[in-house]
Amino acid sequence: MEKLYLVIPAYNEQDNIARLVEDWYPVAEAHTDGATCEARLLIVNDGSRDDTGRILDELATTRPLLSVIHKKNGGHGPAIYHGYQMALESGADFIFQTDSDGQTLASEFDTFWQNRHDYDMLIGHRKGRKDGFSRKCVSKVLAAVLHYYFHVRLVDPNTPFRLMKREALAPCLGIISENEPLTNALVSALMVKMGRRVKWLPITFRERQGGKNSINLKRIFRIGRRALHDFAETAKRAETASKS
Repeated sequence: MEKLYLVIPAYNEQDNIARLVEDWYPVAEAHTDGATCEARLLIVNDGSRDDTGRILDELATTRPLLSVIHKKNGGHGPAIYHGYQMALESGADFIFQTDSDGQTLASEFDTFWQNRHDYDMLIGHRKGRKDGFSRKCVSKVLAAVLHYYFHVRLVDPNTPFRLMKREALAPCLGIISENEPLTNALVSALMVKMGRRVKWLPITFRERQGGKNSINLKRIFRIGRRALHDFAETAKRAETASKS
């Protein structure tokens, strides 16, 4: 039986979280048949200071395929890392990740799922993305920096819409720090660096569907300064791992 975990980090998303569960819980239900596949929606509450945690706990009481993890706030990357680790420890064969702001569409998941056996990672390419010019520029700069450190070309390295096999994801997490703020970007770079079969597929990427974005330009620049050091260290660990 194949086991699928849908991992979603959430921070201060009280305006979006119920709608998010309404959108993605049916995906877990549709891929749980008791014979060939079992799925679970795993939401990591990253120390939210609003009602996100309370709402999730209430929703989980009537949704057996919804698991909620509450952790101390550590940021988007560490929350994703924690969710990935929990999925792997729970025996997930396939791990899917998206974000809690409603910018992606659950209806586009099945295209990825249908191709799961042909690739180690299927990742979204945000064509016509609606989250602003500055965020597009950040993605291009990120791709250039990753190319410098890892010598790989990435179409859209940090897309929060990706389906991965456990045997491809697990070695990446063994190289990345659990406190890394750009976990997904490094997973993308390492997958390509390791010669994994990676496929970018176009996805819809809407405006945030409610609430406030906790990542502003000031914080992006702060994360970027730290990332230069983190990328260099991760590249060294990846090189060491490839020789062992």
